[in-house]
Amino acid sequence: MTHALPRPAVATDVPAVKGLIDAAFGHYVERIGLVPAPMRADHASNVAAGRVFVLGDPVRGLVVVVPEDDHLYLDTIAVDPAVQGTGLGRTLMEWVEARARALGLPEVRLLTNVMMWENQRLYERYGYEVVERRADGPYDRIHYRKLLNSPPIG
Repeated sequence: MTHALPRPAVATDVPAVKGLIDAAFGHYVERIGLVPAPMRADHASNVAAGRVFVLGDPVRGLVVVVPEDDHLYLDTIAVDPAVQGTGLGRTLMEWVEARARALGLPEVRLLTNVMMWENQRLYERYGYEVVERRADGPYDRIHYRKLLNSPPIG
């Protein structure tokens, strides 16, 4: 399935952003025993800062990205559970890598909770390598990176 490219989120998207993140991450609360960090984020501030990009009308997927000096940090990726498996996640991941390249950044970094096994398999399938496992407060996380001289997702 072919998907359009993400667009920058605007203030009126904030309720959809929150709803989608809650839908995509809510099932992890019981598994990990606490609310995942993306559900606690200040979505309005992230949108206002230009960090959130959404896909679909209504919004079916999104990414939250933060450009750093030497990498693009993928803070959050979320796909509506109703459309998971349609290639939307792949479209978003490809867009993140293209965005990093467009910004002249050599790598993408991200992290996921150790209890989010599905995410770990997905990131490794897309060519991301484990950098470290680290506890950050109550969260036990695996940190990943992908050097962009690696082949694109495909």
